Amino acid sequence: MDTTHRVIVGDSRDLSAVADDSVELVVTSPPYPMIELWDDLFVDLDADIEAALEAGDGRAAFDAMHAQLDRVWDEISRVLTDGGIACVNVGDATRTVDGSFRVYPNHARILEAFTERGFDPLPDILWRKPANSAAKFMGSGMIPPNAYVTLEHEYVLIFRKSGESRSFEAGADCRYEAAYFWEERNRWFTDVWTDVRGQLQSLESDDDDLRDRSAAYPLEIPYRLICMYSTYGDTVLDPFWGTGTTSLAAMCAGRDSIGCELESEFVSVFDERVANVPDLSRSIARTRLESHRSFVADRREAGDDLEYRAEHYDVPVVTKMERELSLYAVDDVEPTADGYRLEHARFGGER
Repeated sequence: MDTTHRVIVGDSRDLSAVADDSVELVVTSPPYPMIELWDDLFVDLDADIEAALEAGDGRAAFDAMHAQLDRVWDEISRVLTDGGIACVNVGDATRTVDGSFRVYPNHARILEAFTERGFDPLPDILWRKPANSAAKFMGSGMIPPNAYVTLEHEYVLIFRKSGESRSFEAGADCRYEAAYFWEERNRWFTDVWTDVRGQLQSLESDDDDLRDRSAAYPLEIPYRLICMYSTYGDTVLDPFWGTGTTSLAAMCAGRDSIGCELESEFVSVFDERVANVPDLSRSIARTRLESHRSFVADRREAGDDLEYRAEHYDVPVVTKMERELSLYAVDDVEPTADGYRLEHARFGGER
């Protein structure tokens, strides 16, 4: 199995290089409005944002920042196929503007934007990120009533385009080979992910601004979402590509990908990450299979012999739908004019 991975250096408010209805899944984490880290980026897009911030009008700045993101959501609506899924990782912001401290609800604003574009919101996911400081409170310390809760979670907002689920031929191999294990389904399809934690960015670069803007989220998040909401042969788009975490996850999951990124420097940095994809993909496949073996051992110890057997691995499974499950690893990476082509082979289950 081969996959292709395109990287577009450009403005994701114009994804004309991506055809209509050509993407099955979007997984992305945009710059968060009203987080000071991203002020310069938004100001470069709209000078009125700087004027609003300087005037102490936080609400106007918040709305103007989201107006820029709205243009990306318009493009996502165009390129995403009917029944396709968009997953948007975002956090709310807290900020003092003109002496007034408040929360800026980015997740609610994006939920509204997608709903206005005809998407159906699906149940979202919360996951815990690292606290920005050791203090678990803000405001007045140990005395009431003026302390504030510390935000330590982010949202994965999930939307389906056009209301109808995607249709497939009965028994389609692309779906059944892309099945996940029963216990993975139970862990992944819950609305609170307590086993995924954020990571501090460790991008190696001499450019301080580049490191600051990288803002990577854990590989586990896009990898899970890709496994949950796409099949083999699907294309995954990330319009806010950054360090390429979504493309890296798509490579390991055996899906095609497209990334769009304003900063060309990130593309050269990503080459170093791609070099490790064969080992990373095998490690992920091995970990998933070993975790399932441990699950099976626990069930057997409890006196439960599972009825079905996987066709490609020496393990039993809980349901019929898991029997054709296939994990793929990357054998070869070849640079192309606009990205990479990868050769995948079914992971053999070696320990």
